Amino acid sequence: MTSPASTEMGVLASCREFFEMIKVSHTLFALPFAIGAVFLALRGQQIPVSELLLLLGQVILAVVLARTAAMSFNRWTDRHIDGANPRTMDRSIPAGRLAASTVLLATVICVVGFLTVAATINPLAFKLSPVVLVVILGYSWTKRFTSMCHLVLGVGLGLAPLGAWVAIRGTLMTVEGDIDFTPWILAGAVMLWTAGFDILYACLDTDFDRQQQLHSIPQRLGISAALKVASLLHLAMALMLFWLWYFGQLGSPFLIATSIVCILLVTEHRLVKPDDLRRVNRSFFTLNALVSLILMIALIIEGWSP
Repeated sequence: MTSPASTEMGVLASCREFFEMIKVSHTLFALPFAIGAVFLALRGQQIPVSELLLLLGQVILAVVLARTAAMSFNRWTDRHIDGANPRTMDRSIPAGRLAASTVLLATVICVVGFLTVAATINPLAFKLSPVVLVVILGYSWTKRFTSMCHLVLGVGLGLAPLGAWVAIRGTLMTVEGDIDFTPWILAGAVMLWTAGFDILYACLDTDFDRQQQLHSIPQRLGISAALKVASLLHLAMALMLFWLWYFGQLGSPFLIATSIVCILLVTEHRLVKPDDLRRVNRSFFTLNALVSLILMIALIIEGWSP
């Protein structure tokens, strides 16, 4: 007979395993841009502090739920692929530490939670929430038929600042009724940045993807060409950030942050060589986490500036 204490330990162990599986630390990629977009959208708005804190909490919760749904669904969808890949065969589902049905149930719970939170923000946020889910959940299937899967992932992360903007403004239009390009420029920068670093990460599975007939830029073009594509995407991301600074009439904090980000991106690409991918993980997580955090701080400062 199983004791209550051992049952509780089993539940805690499963929770730890689940959080490890979905890489909670990687929330540092999308969440800082959503938080930064909240403060950028505040410019010119009169929102009480209590309401701002509530909206900020709702945005954070929505991003966490959406990201958890996307990651758990990805692990469920790719469980057989992960089991065949020597690099990923020790992941939770193929290794048998978590049941596939449990991970799928977690996905459903997070999807319902995300829709519920979106409904509490404003009508436009709720209307757009199914679109967000289609993109972030659909990404998991894209590697089976297109090398553009990296861009789909980029779109998914780029939706985070757009959603945060909608949470504050309730619209993606200007007061005059025109398209407000500011959140779209930020979203475009996030999309290009994400697609670039995802290509770097995909280089680790080039041979496996070819064997399994999976699609990626490294699989299609080769590692050397893929690294050049990633560099071009990150160059475009840097240009988008400078455009955001100019178009959005931002100040020196964002300009300085963008300059630092450019240095970090150059460093990232110097770490990864076609014949030496040992530092991809350091490039993938550490430097990119710094990129998002630095830009978040700059956007918060810009939003609070008079």
